[in-house]
Amino acid sequence: MTTIYQGKRLSVELRRVDLPNGTSKETIIIHPGGAVVMLPRDGDDCYLIRQYRPALGDYIYEAPAGTMEDGELPEETADREMVEETRLRAGTLIPRGIINTTPGYTDEVLHLYEARDLRPADDHHPDEDEVIEVIRLPIAEAEEMARDGRITDAKTICLLFRCRE
Repeated sequence: MTTIYQGKRLSVELRRVDLPNGTSKETIIIHPGGAVVMLPRDGDDCYLIRQYRPALGDYIYEAPAGTMEDGELPEETADREMVEETRLRAGTLIPRGIINTTPGYTDEVLHLYEARDLRPADDHHPDEDEVIEVIRLPIAEAEEMARDGRITDAKTICLLFRCRE
């Protein structure tokens, strides 16, 4: 194993792996750390964010999400990120499982939550490098946006599916 890059949030390694069929190959693996995604819900409505993503050079609709800090539990990250990105705090977090984002080259795991019993958060401290607009809309409209392509973010589409009633 050779570390090619070590950054604040992620590392990239070159590794030789033995495959189940007996062959081996050299591969790149990205280790971004764990993250959480939340779908804040209030009755028949949900909250999404419209966020500028520099990698895409555009705004996209997505569920609030964030990276876990060292030693932080997923539920703690969910609480912190909900406040940072939506100015809301969830009274109840319902686990909706995990997803592997792109297992062809990364070991990233996202913890999915449905956030209920929402209340305003007074301790809102947004990240300076995030450009976010909070949007409240009917859950049925969010699902339609996922179907018709207005929502292209995979984690959000997965979470909308996992939270269907």
